[in-house]
Amino acid sequence: MPKKREPRELVVDLRGRLIETVDDFVEAITGPCGLPDFVGRSGHALGDVFHNGGLSEVVDSYDRLVFHVDKRGLFARRDIDAREFRTAFAGSRTKLVTHPPVDRSSAVTPGS
Repeated sequence: MPKKREPRELVVDLRGRLIETVDDFVEAITGPCGLPDFVGRSGHALGDVFHNGGLSEVVDSYDRLVFHVDKRGLFARRDIDAREFRTAFAGSRTKLVTHPPVDRSSAVTPGS
């Protein structure tokens, strides 16, 4: 009987990057996910790329896609556009992990 292999995960960590719009998000993941320039700029279009495949060899070569983002901008909104965008992450192949944003104003810098 063949050994069961662990699923391969592509982890894209966007924490610390302000993402206000779907365009901002697509721009941020284009490189790490190997997306073509013509990929759609909506939750439905991204869902097709993530779940149906065929547009990115990088995405297609992984079993699971995990995106880490700060809960601000697009990911803090509760309007219909933000909810529609989150449909791209429905399903077992993708996961969107939102983290509390780090307050950088209180960070201690060396020499201060």
